[in-house]
Amino acid sequence: MSRSRPLLTPQYMRQFKCVGSQCEDTCCIGWRVNIDHATYRKYRRVTDPELRQELDSCIKRNRSQPGEQNYARIKMNRGNACPLLNEDSLCRIQLRLGEEFLSDVCATYPRISNLVNNVLEKSGTMSCPETARLALLNPDEMEFDELTEPIETRNIINRRIDTHGLAVARSAKRYFWELRIFTIQVLQNRNYTLAERLIILGMFYHGIQNQIDAGQVEEIPRIIARFTNLLAGNELRADLAAIPTQVTIQLQLMKELADERVVAGVSTRIYLECFDQFLHGVQYVPEATVEEVAARYQEAEETCYRPFMTGREYILENYLVNYVFKNLFPFSGEKNLFDNYIMMVVHYALIKMHLIGIGAFHRGLTEEMVIKLIYSFARAVEHSPKYLQHVLKLLKDNGFNTMAYMAILIKN
Repeated sequence: MSRSRPLLTPQYMRQFKCVGSQCEDTCCIGWRVNIDHATYRKYRRVTDPELRQELDSCIKRNRSQPGEQNYARIKMNRGNACPLLNEDSLCRIQLRLGEEFLSDVCATYPRISNLVNNVLEKSGTMSCPETARLALLNPDEMEFDELTEPIETRNIINRRIDTHGLAVARSAKRYFWELRIFTIQVLQNRNYTLAERLIILGMFYHGIQNQIDAGQVEEIPRIIARFTNLLAGNELRADLAAIPTQVTIQLQLMKELADERVVAGVSTRIYLECFDQFLHGVQYVPEATVEEVAARYQEAEETCYRPFMTGREYILENYLVNYVFKNLFPFSGEKNLFDNYIMMVVHYALIKMHLIGIGAFHRGLTEEMVIKLIYSFARAVEHSPKYLQHVLKLLKDNGFNTMAYMAILIKN
């Protein structure tokens, strides 16, 4: 009898199936593809002379600090595409040898796997158009299922977290589940707008970080209880309404962040197309003043973005909930929990900024445009850790890593 292991996963992953050549894009273009050691050894034993010659010519050993997962890599062609694709953009390795001959990277994408207290969690990255459609276009709240999967199923473990034991007894990680559940509950609280929910989370994590810095992590449950009570009442609404809207500052900062990614060298053609539409949509030209562009940006938000997004905030809500689950938020890589909150806000604000400009360019938005932007944005930004670190440094160097500036990025 085949053994199995427990698995926690968003419900949309149960529906996911690669659509292959019917996909509007391909996951075999635009990024580095590593070959794990075990798969490399399989390729060395391939006897098909034609395929063996192709493998020898396009798979190269990593001579500098190779590991089990990056023992070799596929040498992309001049179009930055995998040379092992056929004319229908299907993998010749899988067609000739079967799925078991795919590398771990190719076999598991777009699935992202984490271990929480040694329990496997599996979600999807929004850089896959089909995953993005399934995850984002569902108007119901994103839910999660406890399932099992065969023990032999391949996974690449992205992150691990352990909330038990002496090592985390005096650490905020001890409260990972409480923080995660509260965060998702806030993001899915539709009594507030999505912008209000994000600002509330900022207030919350600012307070949490202050307690951590003061060495009082045991106060975390009390803060969660206090904010839960505040959310149930109306005490926060006056504070939220008093936050000013500063579109000029918002646009300056978001355009600078977006430009940094373009300057860094994006090879994702579809994302560059979306970015160009954003620029043309708000008429962001050298001779225009920031105030003029901001006025057009505000008009586009009111006439093109807001009419579409009213009643469809669940799209970005689902994006954020998936972000929280996939990245083990608020322990997403930065030591400072508020920094992890900042990075989540940057993702949201950049997506919103692009969509406002794209809406202006087309004089309206469609679900297809939103999916196109989000999956191409994920390819260009989410899969670029160095860029994200640069963004955080840019914010800190300019003194923008405060709750006041986060509110400016969030609120229109």
